[in-house]
Amino acid sequence: MNFLRKATATLFLLCMAIVATAELPITQGREEASRTEQARSTPAEELRHATLWGLKMEEWTRYRELMRGPLGILSPGLDPLTALGIEARDDTERRRYADLQARFEANRVEKLLAFQRAYDEAFQRIFAGLPRIGDEGRLAVFVKDNCPPCEKKVGQLQAAGSTFDLYFVDSKPDDARLRAWAKKAGVDPAKVSSRTITLNHDGGRWKNLGLSGGLPATVREENGRWVRLP
Repeated sequence: MNFLRKATATLFLLCMAIVATAELPITQGREEASRTEQARSTPAEELRHATLWGLKMEEWTRYRELMRGPLGILSPGLDPLTALGIEARDDTERRRYADLQARFEANRVEKLLAFQRAYDEAFQRIFAGLPRIGDEGRLAVFVKDNCPPCEKKVGQLQAAGSTFDLYFVDSKPDDARLRAWAKKAGVDPAKVSSRTITLNHDGGRWKNLGLSGGLPATVREENGRWVRLP
């Protein structure tokens, strides 16, 4: 019996040693890759990276150090503002990184809107008269200003994890007005950045569809025709 216990204990320790040995190269590999990347970067390049994120050089250095530790292993590829915000040492730091992240996301959304508008204009120029509304099977949601039911509908779709294209009817088109409406409706900027939700000026699409009923309207293309959903 004692022999069996000793054999079992020996086998357990051997297995643990094998697991530890198997995991070690992965962790070391990540750390070595991070060190190699930093070693290749010149001080000027490191300063440029810090400036792009609105960080001081000492903050960028701390981000590099954090990503060489457990945070970088558990969440590889984490952006600097999120990493520093998670590991903030006090409320002042946490608020600073949250503010920077909010501005960064707002800038991304503004660029996405500008490109979306340019794409819409190009589509209408090349395919005049043909309404373009998202991809087949993807939801399109038409809303308007001063419409509480519209805000409620967008909130419901977002809470359900739906992927959809939002079209703001009679937006003029005014990007600031569209962004303000999306903020009021609680649209998540991260979902806009990932294009889970897109923000678009209607540009006459709702009228061209010729569907009955008021707004909000949730529609989807099915077998080549647009169908209004409940």
